[in-house]
Amino acid sequence: MVSLDCHALELSIAGKAVVKGCSLRLMPGQFWGMMGANGIGKTTLMRCLAGLIEPQSGHVALGGTPILGLPRRAVARRLGMLQQHSVYVFGAGVLQTALTGRHPHLGRWEQEGPDALERARRALSAVDLDSYEGRDVTRLSGGEARRLAFASLLVQDPEVMLLDEPSNHLDLRYQVRIMSTIGDLVYGGERLAIAAMHDVNLAACYCSHVLMLFGGGQWAAGPAADMLTSTNLQRLYQCPVEAIDTPSGPRFHPSFRDRSA
Repeated sequence: MVSLDCHALELSIAGKAVVKGCSLRLMPGQFWGMMGANGIGKTTLMRCLAGLIEPQSGHVALGGTPILGLPRRAVARRLGMLQQHSVYVFGAGVLQTALTGRHPHLGRWEQEGPDALERARRALSAVDLDSYEGRDVTRLSGGEARRLAFASLLVQDPEVMLLDEPSNHLDLRYQVRIMSTIGDLVYGGERLAIAAMHDVNLAACYCSHVLMLFGGGQWAAGPAADMLTSTNLQRLYQCPVEAIDTPSGPRFHPSFRDRSA
């Protein structure tokens, strides 16, 4: 099992600091929620963690080795990324598209074998797309395309999962299905997941740790139970937030002014 480490990371986008001096060790068995306002830099930080962009200083290490020094195929065998948007513009079958997740594990001229086919069919079943094998991906709804992209990640079978808004375009049923599947992989299979997300209550339900981006390079990180408080969330989103105690722990909602007053 492999860790993902940030060492004194300094990262900016368009002249705006995303993080300053970020040093973190993200370990197998942890499910991190990355939270912050729109445009704060969550996707930029995700791309840096994946080795797709270079920070201004510091570095990211995958399994103890700076990720920018590793061949991309070697990275893809251990780390997979679900992008924020799942749009298919070229025609292909659903099963064929799911199978692309195995490409990092194949030799240069190697074809997908029975094992890859079985993995793809299991992944499609996990997201309720098993009856869609022959459907053209350009005919999928936004939610179906999102579930297919996640299925392709399952076929890739990475030890580290970077997920940019994994519940994007999904109804409540599939939000729970996808987050539960990630949780099973993390807590039952000792994988590492980092998910950029906006839904505070999904983070409270599933995440073991939270990284908050406040803007101006300021950040804070720690166990979810310590990070998810009304005070932190009000600072994060610049609006009043109220906590409600439940048997499963606190849940949060915006605190609205009484309009009848």
